Amino acid sequence: MQISLAGKRAVVAGGSRGIGRSIALGFAQAGAAVSICARGRGALESTAAEIAALGVEAHAGECDLADKDAIARYIAAAAEALGGIDILVNNASGFGATDDEAGWARSIDIDVMATVRASHAAIPFIERAGGGAILNISSISGYDASVRTAPYAAVKAAVINYTMSQGLMLAPKKIRVNAIAPGSIEFPGGMWEQRKTDNPQLYNAILRSIPWGRLGHPEEVANVAVFLCSGAASWVTGQTLIVDGGQMLG
Repeated sequence: MQISLAGKRAVVAGGSRGIGRSIALGFAQAGAAVSICARGRGALESTAAEIAALGVEAHAGECDLADKDAIARYIAAAAEALGGIDILVNNASGFGATDDEAGWARSIDIDVMATVRASHAAIPFIERAGGGAILNISSISGYDASVRTAPYAAVKAAVINYTMSQGLMLAPKKIRVNAIAPGSIEFPGGMWEQRKTDNPQLYNAILRSIPWGRLGHPEEVANVAVFLCSGAASWVTGQTLIVDGGQMLG
């Protein structure tokens, strides 16, 4: 089965690095026009150039996803640049680790409310296109208790539940909503690359918990994202797909 997104217009919130970058590039490789946003201009410009090099329309906008008004402006700009929106990916995370006001505020503002706000902003455009897909990025942390990152785990659980609610609410608008719950994913400059150096005990404990004997790659999440946002997943909505190499099984 060959999956194509030719003619589709995809917006990836938090798309300049890591999983978001790989999803954006995966969409472009499948033929979609792609817009990405993030806070850092350098990574945005670099990833936008990679997208454009694949022969599709590329758009990038700086956006603080903790800022409600900035999200609305970005989604509108992306829709104008691409000529509409068919697909939205909510990928950004505040990575709230500390069980205090700051950790909770960052987690709620970005992991939860940015997902809600970007969806609300994009839904009219997706509906105008005749329907489409929203993909939320959660985490396997949302399925279990967490001593290290309690706010992160809690908000990722909220994203899983909200995905089910969105799937139900948006079905009449012909908008499918799904989520991916990645396990531990390693990439240059990412958290797990850093932990390999600054906390090898934790890194090796995670490594031992994965039956395949390695951490995941962003491209492995992106492959699933392309499927879930394509016509090949036309009868899949309200679901969260775990992509973790069996990490939760261990």
